Amino acid sequence: MTERSHGLFVGRTRHLARHHKPSKLGITKLIKNFNVGDKVVIVQKGNFRNIPHPRYRGKVGTVIEKRGSSYVVEIPVSSSTKRKIIVPQMHLEKA
Repeated sequence: MTERSHGLFVGRTRHLARHHKPSKLGITKLIKNFNVGDKVVIVQKGNFRNIPHPRYRGKVGTVIEKRGSSYVVEIPVSSSTKRKIIVPQMHLEKA
């Protein structure tokens, strides 16, 4: 008997697919440049493979640094704490 995966999207992909239709992204959507200190919004576009966790959808954060083709974004979680996450540029838009 094999064990089932209990990953991030187990049992949720049908719901996400209904409300988030993966589409072909143009080259301008895939190549975006942000500077350190820019305010960005996290949006889920493209494929499910590298999207950030759904709890960060629609959150506004600040770009801290660039790592390869992704960016480190600092998001305020509560009034005193902040969380840093790594997000590919296709899932970011300027705020």
